[in-house]
Amino acid sequence: MIWIVAGLIVWALGLWANVRLSKRKTSAAALAVPVIFGLVLVFVWEAVVRGFGISPVLLPAPSVIAARFGQSSGVLWQDFVQTVLKGALTGYVLGCGAALLTAIVVDRFDFLRRGLLPVGNFVAALPIIGIAPILVMWFGFDWQSKAAVVVVMVFFPVLVNAVQGLADTSAMQRDLMRTYAAGYWTSLWKLRLPAALPFIFNGLKIASTLALIGAIVAEFFGSPITGMGFRISTSVGLLQLDLVWAEIVVAALAGSAFYGGVALIERAATFWHPSQRGR
Repeated sequence: MIWIVAGLIVWALGLWANVRLSKRKTSAAALAVPVIFGLVLVFVWEAVVRGFGISPVLLPAPSVIAARFGQSSGVLWQDFVQTVLKGALTGYVLGCGAALLTAIVVDRFDFLRRGLLPVGNFVAALPIIGIAPILVMWFGFDWQSKAAVVVVMVFFPVLVNAVQGLADTSAMQRDLMRTYAAGYWTSLWKLRLPAALPFIFNGLKIASTLALIGAIVAEFFGSPITGMGFRISTSVGLLQLDLVWAEIVVAALAGSAFYGGVALIERAATFWHPSQRGR
């Protein structure tokens, strides 16, 4: 009962603090609001688990997850390297790079736009649990097959956004470049590619989340004895839910850092765009 009361008090204090901080238009207040919200959420989680005596098999407390995190840091690091650095990051770079090059070719030849983009929409709609086993059989059980799954998942979202961005310039802007006797490649480099950057980064941010999801899910269909997906599937079978949640924490931190890194690069590259004003 003490834990439940403490959880209610902390929740009320956190709500009061966030309401007051949200009225302040400073960078410190903007940073403090999510931090306070996260800390309150973790404490309330701990209070609910301990106050109601919830079984660790159903929902382990944050303190238990933190203890397992410290005990299994070596295993978690190996899984991080296997899944995030080898599978997700490699597939992300290859898939996004291929998508950007293909977008330029599609933009250059209109018949490819009409033929390839409908196919892209069809492939993007395919469920990952359908294509992952096939790619695992094609490329083997190591990280290469996971990278292949990530390539398939990120290629078409980036392609569609890049093609849309390259077509976003106005007729007046294109006429002005022709007035300056600029050829296709000059117009692409000086006008259309910079104008497409907000669209491209939108696709890159979407792909950053898809990459990690694809790599983890693909490991459920075949993997060596390391990897976040492998560890989650085996730990669930052994009822080691604290280790499962520790892997989820690693995945959440990696995904947030991945997305945040792309967002920071976007802010530096598109500082001139109206969407970046006031940030």
